[in-house]
Formats: sequence, structure tokens, C-alpha cells
Amino acid sequence: MKRLRLQVFGRVQGVGFRYACYRQACSLGLTGWVRNLPDGSVEIVAEGPSAALQSFGTWCRHGPTFADVGRVTETSEPALGEFTSFEIKDG
Repeated sequence: MKRLRLQVFGRVQGVGFRYACYRQACSLGLTGWVRNLPDGSVEIVAEGPSAALQSFGTWCRHGPTFADVGRVTETSEPALGEFTSFEIKDG
């Protein structure tokens, strides 16, 4: 198990990014959360197997259809096992 922290910049708010991210994370069996940040970006913390996190990170670089991802910062961290599901947080 690993943890991935992502911040996604571009046109990623108001385009269904958090909801699509939620569906993608759940389909990969990941736990964690996604939220909008005041600067217009989206922050994501996800935990799970390395292969699933790699696939998820690749998806986040494109996002859903109406998103226009400009750049993504990514940090790998040790998993803490604190999550039981993936959720959308109010931003």
C-alpha cells in the first residue's frame, strides 16, 4: 500500500472533475478523498496498491471530458491506512 497526493491545475472546477475522480478511484479500489481548493485547483489524497495508484495518476493528468488539465504535482507518501472509502470533500 502506498499514498499518492496530487494537486491538479487547469480548468478542473465546475467540470465534474471531483465526481469523475471519485468514480475512477472507487473503480480502482482506492481510498482517500478529493476536494476543490480556493485557488481553482483540485487536491487528491489516495491510498492503495502501487499499480492502481499509477493508473489513477495517469487518469488525473487528463481528467473527465470537459476538464483541461494544465499540470499536476504528485507526491508519494507512506500509506497510513486511515481511510475506509474514497469520498468527495467540500472545498
